[in-house]
Amino acid sequence: MDRTSASQQSNYGKWTLSSSEDEAEDSTIPSTPSSSRQSLDSVPHYTCSDARKASHKRKVNPVKFEEMSKQESIPAKKIKTESEVSGWCLSSSDEESKPTQSEQKKKIKTDTIDAPVRAQNIQGHTEVTQVKYKTPSDSQDIWDLLQAGEPFRFYLTKVTGIKPKYNSGALHIKDILSPLFGTLVSSAQFNYCFDIEWLVKQYPEEFRNKPLLIVHGEKRESKTKLHEDAHPYEHIRLCQAKLDIAYGTHHTKMMLLLYTEGLRVVIHTSNLIREDWYQKTQGIWLSPLYPRLPEGASVSAGESSTNFRSDLIAYLASYNSPSLREWMDIIKQHDLSETRVYLIGSTPGRFQGKDKDKWGHFRLRKLLRENTSAGPDQEMWPVIGQFSSIGSMGVDKTKWLCSEFTESLKTLGKSIKSLQKSEIPLRLIYPSVDNVRTSLEGYPAGGSLPYSIQTAQKQPWLHSYFHKWKAETSGRSQAIPHIKTYMRFSPDFQNLAWFLVTSANLSKAAWGSLEKNGAQLFIRSYELGVLFLPSAFTGPGSGISLM
Repeated sequence: MDRTSASQQSNYGKWTLSSSEDEAEDSTIPSTPSSSRQSLDSVPHYTCSDARKASHKRKVNPVKFEEMSKQESIPAKKIKTESEVSGWCLSSSDEESKPTQSEQKKKIKTDTIDAPVRAQNIQGHTEVTQVKYKTPSDSQDIWDLLQAGEPFRFYLTKVTGIKPKYNSGALHIKDILSPLFGTLVSSAQFNYCFDIEWLVKQYPEEFRNKPLLIVHGEKRESKTKLHEDAHPYEHIRLCQAKLDIAYGTHHTKMMLLLYTEGLRVVIHTSNLIREDWYQKTQGIWLSPLYPRLPEGASVSAGESSTNFRSDLIAYLASYNSPSLREWMDIIKQHDLSETRVYLIGSTPGRFQGKDKDKWGHFRLRKLLRENTSAGPDQEMWPVIGQFSSIGSMGVDKTKWLCSEFTESLKTLGKSIKSLQKSEIPLRLIYPSVDNVRTSLEGYPAGGSLPYSIQTAQKQPWLHSYFHKWKAETSGRSQAIPHIKTYMRFSPDFQNLAWFLVTSANLSKAAWGSLEKNGAQLFIRSYELGVLFLPSAFTGPGSGISLM
């Protein structure tokens, strides 16, 4: 893994990042509404985070260095001290110099990790058939594509600007909404950021008037703007997720698609805006087509061994919304028994007793305790976290990251044997400034990587865990990751103990934090993901093969 040089005292230069979209505790200056004289093109026409607004503004009005007056003085490059070079890079300043020859040699010697996010990398014992790449507008063989995703049904999104072979088996939103997947009756879209006009155009023309429910977390001015955007479309209804706890967000990304042939659930990591489906690395779990249960079927009929249906209904019930009760009834009418993943959700609130194990990282801990077992040397396998946003985690690692959160991630079965926390490698993958600079999108890609300088300066201890993004196997090293994955795999990279794709970034708001001496779990945001466990695919006591 490569670690980049750091500058703890520098700011973000001319590229400004706001605080996290799911953790805003460090934001003390309220955002001001845009001026009426401001160009309409200088801000996105959809609601989004401050970081994305800055990104959009930079795209529309890029800095033109050639227009700089010759008389303007060029600032001298800052000479970094040893202490600054040792940490993670907090700056995206244009002033950064190229690495010296000795630094380049040091980088070459440093181990690198090829982020294992490609669907074909988690093949288990099933042979995966490669399918010919087609662009999102082309009609590819959907059945071959779906077959290539078996048995895990995990896909990446298509990326514009990479070699065609790396988009083989990947999906675009138009593929997901294609009539080849089913004859759509109605749908529900859960997300954080919406571009209504763009979203409607992603549906095939024959489905663009089908009932569509938008589940969002917007408030005040942004809620008004979303309603205005949806007003021209008579088939769209809006459902506001309750966010009564400060700094919480509706961050879940899910599609519920009802067809005449059945029901499909899609859990993914992309906002419903063009940028998130264009040149970023994103993940998708696509359910099987769930058939409708026969009339008179028992209440327990249609449940999977992973309890997916009951957990999905419980998650929807947490919204306490009449609009979602309709979807809960629809889910109850379908057979979800073929599901082989576990649902892990977060919902705002304070939870005690058995309720504490239903959400957030305690939900992950419970599933790992009940459905895994520690094989030979597995307790020494590294724990990996990969995300696109970072929240406030305290003044040192013991406050949350390396205590309650790592305790959940390192769980393997019911064994009471426990290694010292420092003995279990924890590796956090987060794009470096150089990752952003050399990405397909360039510096504007940083708009989807919110980590405020204010938060970063309060937790410098975190940077020693950071490793830069690299995804050579999937051809996506230059496609900035908005995907979030957490996993534990063998040191030789041959087997996975477990794998999770989710909307949850690295923050207490998303995963929850303990209160009242550990008796209560406090969560601010809505999140959703799916967990892949070996026992659901290859039987208990084994890992998911990466070969």
